Amino acid sequence: MFKVAMSDIDVLKSSIPILAEIVDEAVFKFNQNGISVLTPDRTMVAVIDYQLLSSAFDKFEIQEEQSIGLNLANLVSVIKRIGSKDRLTIEFSGGNKLKFIVEGRGKRVFEIPVLNITSEKPPVDQLKFVGKIELDSDIIEEGISDADVIGDSVIFEAGPDNFKLSARSDVSSTQLEMKKGEPGLHVLEVEQAIRSRYPLDYLKKMIKASKMSKQTTLEFGTDFPLRINFKALDKMKLSFILAPRVEE
Repeated sequence: MFKVAMSDIDVLKSSIPILAEIVDEAVFKFNQNGISVLTPDRTMVAVIDYQLLSSAFDKFEIQEEQSIGLNLANLVSVIKRIGSKDRLTIEFSGGNKLKFIVEGRGKRVFEIPVLNITSEKPPVDQLKFVGKIELDSDIIEEGISDADVIGDSVIFEAGPDNFKLSARSDVSSTQLEMKKGEPGLHVLEVEQAIRSRYPLDYLKKMIKASKMSKQTTLEFGTDFPLRINFKALDKMKLSFILAPRVEE
C-alpha cells in the first residue's frame, strides 16, 4: 500500500511518454527512494533505467516496497489529462487497480489496471564503459538530428582530445566534432580511441529526454553498448542502454 502526491508534475509529464515510445509494459517499483523502472524493450536492443526520486513529491507514504505492472499507453493517457497546475495523488491499496486523483478545477479520479508482469533485471551493472563524455544536451540533440538527415545509424568516436558524431550514406555525410576544452564539452575521459555505431530510430526517441536535462552524459567503447544519461535537477534520473550495430 502507498500514497504519493505531487504538485509539480512537469517532470512526470515529460518523462513517461518517452518511456512509452520504447516499451509498452513495465514494472514500476515504489519504495522509500521513489519510483523506478529497469526494463529492456521487447527486442533486447535497449534498456530503460528510470528513477523518479522521492524529492519530486510533496507527499511520499509507502509502507513497504511495491512492484506494479502497468501498460504504458494507459499510463500516458492518464498523464496527458493532468494540467500543469493540477495536484496529482497516486494511491494503491492492493487489488488490481492503481488510482490517480487529479485535483485542480474540481476533483477527477482515474483507475488503470495493474498487470501481472514478470521481468528479470537486466545485467547492466556488469557493463564496464571505457569512455565518458559529458556535453550540453542541445549539442548532442543537434548532432543526432543532423545524422537523421543522412542515414539510419550514427557513429560515435572519441579519443583523448576529441569527440565525433557522424553519419554517412552512399552519397552524403555529416559530422559533428568537439575538441577537449571547447565550450559545451564538459567532460572527456577517454584514454584511447573508441568507436561504435548505433541505430538512430532508438536514439531519436531517447534524445527527447534532453529537454529535461541541460547536460547529457555518454558512456561507450568500441563495438560496445552506449549508456546515455539525463538528470532533471534532484527530481529524476533517466538512463538508456543501447546495443551497438556491429560493423562487419
